[in-house]
Amino acid sequence: MKEIIDASAIKDIAGIACMLFLEYATELNVDLSFQNFSQELEDPLSKYGTPAGALFIAFYNNEPVGCIALQPISLTQTCEMKRLYVKPDFRNMGIATTLVEALSKRAKELGYTRMVLDTLDKLVPAIALYQRHGFIKTTSYYNNPLPGVVYMTKEL
Repeated sequence: MKEIIDASAIKDIAGIACMLFLEYATELNVDLSFQNFSQELEDPLSKYGTPAGALFIAFYNNEPVGCIALQPISLTQTCEMKRLYVKPDFRNMGIATTLVEALSKRAKELGYTRMVLDTLDKLVPAIALYQRHGFIKTTSYYNNPLPGVVYMTKEL
């Protein structure tokens, strides 16, 4: 059974998020230190917690199998989707779609009117997922030094 849980309701969120974030980074095979990734590993809710952010964990039969996060962009009504990840054995089961829908709903509840994200051009299935959810390619909204970065946006 698939379940999406707000991370603020999970007792050992740091351990669970750290595990999923590390799997995410390993699969990307890129250096995320320019995003203060080590801080996210230590205390994910300091970056993605309330009142302006969100972090959701996907569970399948009580096993943590995916995550997605939200952070504000400056003092605007724009937020950024971060760390969408689903373990390989649990892909193509609708988990990523459910995570994106939950995060979009929370962003609207928090008063955001636009969501942005960045991804890598090699992540073709992720780009297709984002497009199915209304994201379109856009110009850079920050300086990501990685090669092949694709920036996307959607109105909420």
